[in-house]
Amino acid sequence: MARKQMLGTDGLLNRLRLDLALSSPTAALTAYLSRGARRFSVTELVVSSGTAEQFVDWFNQRAQINDEQSMIAATPDHYIIRTAPDGSQEVIETNGGSPLAARFFIDYQDLSSLRSAVEPSYPLQIAGVAKTKGGMPIGGVRHQFRNEGNGFRARLLVEFPLLILPQVISGHQWHLASEFSHWIEAAFA
Repeated sequence: MARKQMLGTDGLLNRLRLDLALSSPTAALTAYLSRGARRFSVTELVVSSGTAEQFVDWFNQRAQINDEQSMIAATPDHYIIRTAPDGSQEVIETNGGSPLAARFFIDYQDLSSLRSAVEPSYPLQIAGVAKTKGGMPIGGVRHQFRNEGNGFRARLLVEFPLLILPQVISGHQWHLASEFSHWIEAAFA
């Protein structure tokens, strides 16, 4: 985290320029060839205290105030997570076991191309379409939450293009578990 802060956004972008030059067109091509079909990476977490509402409020507030440090500190796989004035979130991270960092933009106001269904037993969600810099949908997120016992359950789902490597799907389950476990700890610290 300290090294990322020292490099700053421009330094990180400079260091990742080759990764992004390869991964961005590859993501667009994979999404195009997948013709809108998706493969889901899903992880469930059971949290023993706090409420789903408290966590979702914390997460949304972190995004709204553009708290880059909280977003990046969740896992070493995160490089840049920042919120634009329009509310979309730019993410540069390593997805699953991918060898390259990826860049995408999550539009939390757009659910139009999501393929995952809303699970009615989860009343809260953080969801949006993931797009390329040019606005092409390449996937999305549908993270759903419900209170359970003295805490809550999180059903974390990322939609990838169908033709993504299966290793990325399984690797991203660990990524989701890592980032959300750390965000949940931060939310209730």
